Amino acid sequence: MIRVGIVDFDTSHAVEFTKRLNHLDIDAEQWVEGAKVVAGVPGTSRISPERIPEYTAQMQKYGVPIFDRPEDLMGKIDAVFIEAVDGSVHLERARPFLERGMPTFVDKPFACSLVDAKAMADVAVRSHAPLFSSSSLRYAPEVVEGASVEHPGGSLVGAATYGPSPLDTTGRNPGLFHYGIHPVEMLFALMGGGCASVSARSTEGVDLVTGVWGDGRIGSVRGLRQGKQDYGFTRFGEKAVSTHPVSTAYIYRELLKQIVKMFESGQAPLDLHQTLEMVAFMEGAARSGRQQGAEVTIRV
Repeated sequence: MIRVGIVDFDTSHAVEFTKRLNHLDIDAEQWVEGAKVVAGVPGTSRISPERIPEYTAQMQKYGVPIFDRPEDLMGKIDAVFIEAVDGSVHLERARPFLERGMPTFVDKPFACSLVDAKAMADVAVRSHAPLFSSSSLRYAPEVVEGASVEHPGGSLVGAATYGPSPLDTTGRNPGLFHYGIHPVEMLFALMGGGCASVSARSTEGVDLVTGVWGDGRIGSVRGLRQGKQDYGFTRFGEKAVSTHPVSTAYIYRELLKQIVKMFESGQAPLDLHQTLEMVAFMEGAARSGRQQGAEVTIRV
């Protein structure tokens, strides 16, 4: 059994992941085998500090030992989850574990700048540390099916995803980095890597971001702040066009299966280059928005 530590408790993911891995307070169909949360560090937060006491109490109820500092976890765990809502601190939080070669999952957003994202990836490569980051929406069953080469609609020639995109009022997770990462991740799960340029326009109620892939395909993200705010996507295939709502019922379970598989095998399920590309896509979208929708080249 892999011993897992969780760093930062300002997100419900700390509790929800523990429920599924430790088989507590949740239906057996949601359980994930192979790893157990054995330690946690509540940490601090510049975005949601009010959440930490509640989630710390919940983790203590589940019998998870609580420590003051991330370094206190060394020697007690085999793998780590970096769970801070604030993507700008992920490099700082993850670095000590990556430097020791420890398998590390960094929750969304991976980072809030390409500079930080590349620095994290470089540490992982130098230390031979398995590193993985993903929105849980990437592994929603509907998205996995939509990305399949065996989809009845034929090869995918384009996609449009949508989902809630509230803004972080603190400015720590700017633009799409806060919640828009979910429909962005769905888009890249469907389209794959290779986005060459991005353009974006935003109003009070919506972000509309369009990417042009190097092979000529086009994909778009609609980040919703007004009206009904569900997840879903339209799949443009060679044989059919289809629109699919996306359920969140099993997304944590499916993501955790991928994380545990990495902890066991030492192989990340997603190429880090695509993760870096998504950071560049969101950074480029912000730059395009400041330039009234000008096309911005994506470089990783």
